[in-house]
Amino acid sequence: MILGFAAAAIAPWPGATALAAAGADSGPQDAVRAASQGDGLDVRAENARPGSPDWRITRRGPARAIEGFAERVSTRCGEPFAVRVSTTAAFYTVSAYRMGWYGGARARLVWRSDPLPGILQPSARLDPETRMAHAEWQPTAQVDTSGWPEGCYLLRLDTRDGHAQRYVPVTVRSSSAVGRTVVVNSVATWQAYNRWGGADLYRGATGKSGSRSLRVSFDRPYSGRQGAGQFLPFEAPLIALAERMGLPLAYATGVDVARDPEFLSAAAAVLSLGHDEYWSPEQRRHVTRARDTGTNLAVLGANCCYRRIRFEPSAVGPDRIVVCYKGDYAKDPGFQRGSAPTNDFRRAPAREPESALLGVIYDGYPVDAPYVVSHPDHWLLTGTGARAGDSHPHLVGVEFDRVNPAYPTPRPVEVLAHSPVVCKGRPSYADTAYLSLPSGAAVFATGTMRWVEALDASGPGGRNGRHGLDARAGHFTRTVTANVLRAFARGPAGRAKPAQDNLAAHYGDTAATPGA
Repeated sequence: MILGFAAAAIAPWPGATALAAAGADSGPQDAVRAASQGDGLDVRAENARPGSPDWRITRRGPARAIEGFAERVSTRCGEPFAVRVSTTAAFYTVSAYRMGWYGGARARLVWRSDPLPGILQPSARLDPETRMAHAEWQPTAQVDTSGWPEGCYLLRLDTRDGHAQRYVPVTVRSSSAVGRTVVVNSVATWQAYNRWGGADLYRGATGKSGSRSLRVSFDRPYSGRQGAGQFLPFEAPLIALAERMGLPLAYATGVDVARDPEFLSAAAAVLSLGHDEYWSPEQRRHVTRARDTGTNLAVLGANCCYRRIRFEPSAVGPDRIVVCYKGDYAKDPGFQRGSAPTNDFRRAPAREPESALLGVIYDGYPVDAPYVVSHPDHWLLTGTGARAGDSHPHLVGVEFDRVNPAYPTPRPVEVLAHSPVVCKGRPSYADTAYLSLPSGAAVFATGTMRWVEALDASGPGGRNGRHGLDARAGHFTRTVTANVLRAFARGPAGRAKPAQDNLAAHYGDTAATPGA
């Protein structure tokens, strides 16, 4: 059933006045026309519906009290899917919240199950060869998505006794991206950092890399952030902003982009969100083709498209396992059978540095440094009030990218912020960059992983703010992001606003000659 709620009083979103002054609330007229001319969600109308501010988890409860996972990372509206839930409670419910703006509530309840009988399912299974943790659980509930709008969802699991709650993320993907800005959920990266069952792609039982998983499975809950994985810090703030602007949006996961070579055809723009590290060769190929036929690309994080992966099926369904052997790629049976190596894109034996796609390249971890504006007159900084040399404490971190002319780099490139950093004793720079391509497409890259998190920054910062980010950083990132989204929604931004190459000013003679 579809449930409606009365609107709740929500405090104004930090920076709302500044965004309105910059035109973020109105949205581009041509983008609104595009939304009305084709199939797809009317984002403005959807976000005018009453929100559900009670979507947040307030009762985590003890370990294993309730947890679950969906049998699909994405589904289409009207397609049912099963969830597999384990709980110590006698009964539980599933509530589906669509994430967006909704007057500041950030979510809307679209469906809730009747009370369902709970069962405690087995503990994690660990594959002895690859140390892959997974849950061999039986399906416990069937979810009917009839009438659900496309978008990003958190299912909330609630024990009937009120003692515990957990999230399960799922995407209701769009049937078409034509003329729309595509939000791509970075589900492979969420899974790479998921330690449910005791191991992820970084470490396992010993806490060291030698015990890490070589394959990780979607057939398990997310251990972090109450079951939401990396969605809440690295993606939800951007989705709230884009939906508040009323942009014509489409929704997909990295798995969907990899699986369907035509999905991005004629999209206005593709958005890579805060932490989007793990890509398959198919995803990279399809995004590259879209960029090279006029689709804009915004990289709103850092460390994007760094690790090369392969999807494999599990007993639950296709593309349910993420394979990444990293430095041990030669031991990967898939590689031995002729598949691409599952190591870093920039490394042998199949070198494809991510800079060839993005214009920037991952340069290090960890850092915590001020973000320094170097090109305040650039049109993407309109409305920020920035001046040359302005800095925003803590905005560069915890991973960062830069323009590095030693790697393949499309030109022309404009550096908008050039922030000195020291990473493990090594001096470098984090760069925010804008580049234009022969196709007319533009690429915008923030150069810092904290950009999306900063969209919600308010107050004085310091110990009172996430990573110490303050209201100035929030105003700056929201305004720049709104400028990017608005321009990119109109179509090939590099044709209307070509980049004016300025690498030589920052990197000297080595960057003086533009070339791909």
